[in-house]
Amino acid sequence: MSFFLSLSPVMQAFIATLFTFLLTTLGASIVFCFKKINKLVIKSLIAISAGIMLAASYFSLLAPAVETGSLLLVVLGFISGGLLLYLGDKIFTKILKTKSTNKRNLLLMSSITIHNIPEGLSIGVAFASAALGLEGVTVLAALGIALGIGIQNIPEGSAVALPLRSNGLSRAKAFILGALSGIVEPIAGVLGVLLILKVQFIMPFLLAFAAGAMIYVVVEELIPDSQDTNRKGLITILTILGFCIMMMLDVALG
Repeated sequence: MSFFLSLSPVMQAFIATLFTFLLTTLGASIVFCFKKINKLVIKSLIAISAGIMLAASYFSLLAPAVETGSLLLVVLGFISGGLLLYLGDKIFTKILKTKSTNKRNLLLMSSITIHNIPEGLSIGVAFASAALGLEGVTVLAALGIALGIGIQNIPEGSAVALPLRSNGLSRAKAFILGALSGIVEPIAGVLGVLLILKVQFIMPFLLAFAAGAMIYVVVEELIPDSQDTNRKGLITILTILGFCIMMMLDVALG
């Protein structure tokens, strides 16, 4: 940990987002082991990561943004983050909407890849903010964000690889494409750090932007996906548990 703390924020963000990418790869590798994964296990992982990301969105991103920037700038950033993902989903769905297997595969990969960009950006923004000494943001909190995103990347990797396999691709190709859906996170993570360090005045906007993007992912994808089971009570408790884990990391230990 001391070695990690001695690194530059760019390297910290790169290592953290490389970790999230590797967890995407881990999820994609399930295609070699199973045709299907236990549904409750997947839903439980998604529920925990949803709670972690909800807490991280507020404690590590939105609250510091409000403390350092104007309310109007924060609101604009928050709305922009969610709006970008909304428009991206709509545009790609409309462009690629077809019954062609190849187009379905492309839509699946592109939709996951698109929302991995702001996730990587969120990690980079958090590490840069911690390096600048922004109140409420610590390296530990940034690591917590990476952990939450990484956990939900495991089922995401399998969610890409398994359908690709069922659509006729070989296990190797399905694995490679599933893993590559997460490669944008290290790129976006480094970009987030550089943006904050070079143009500090946009930090509140980017913090709020990252929070809005994460909230969109949680509300539009993670919570509905996790609740698609007959164990909704358990899934809800796991979501709360994930929130508490991140809250303790961010507040009590930060």
